[in-house]
Amino acid sequence: MATKNSDEPRAFTIARLADAGGVGVETVRFYQRRGLLAEPERMGGARRYGPEDVKRLRFVRAAQAAGFTLDEIAHLLRLDSTEDRAAARAMAQGRVAALDARIAELQAARDALARLATRCAHEGAGPCPILSAFEG
Repeated sequence: MATKNSDEPRAFTIARLADAGGVGVETVRFYQRRGLLAEPERMGGARRYGPEDVKRLRFVRAAQAAGFTLDEIAHLLRLDSTEDRAAARAMAQGRVAALDARIAELQAARDALARLATRCAHEGAGPCPILSAFEG
């Protein structure tokens, strides 16, 4: 996420930028309000974006997909300009730990539901164990 090159061609409208990043125009505007994306000056009546803007938008989306919050993404973007690899690594390790905890929760829920489904299949009489489990 290096600094923008002022010589780069700025050929993207906001709609093309959004399309290139796989988001809607309102998402681009939201990211701009949050300070995650720059809002360039108007050129010929429209704001024009360049390849670095597409790269940054894709970075934001990829970081979100990895589970980072928008505040954390803003922090990562600030770290990029300082090249503080230790801080970025610490953030990534924290995210990995949070994902591991979430995976453990989901695995426990999956295992419990699988046990209930097995009981439901093998217990012929009485209320369904799946429905009973969700009642209490």
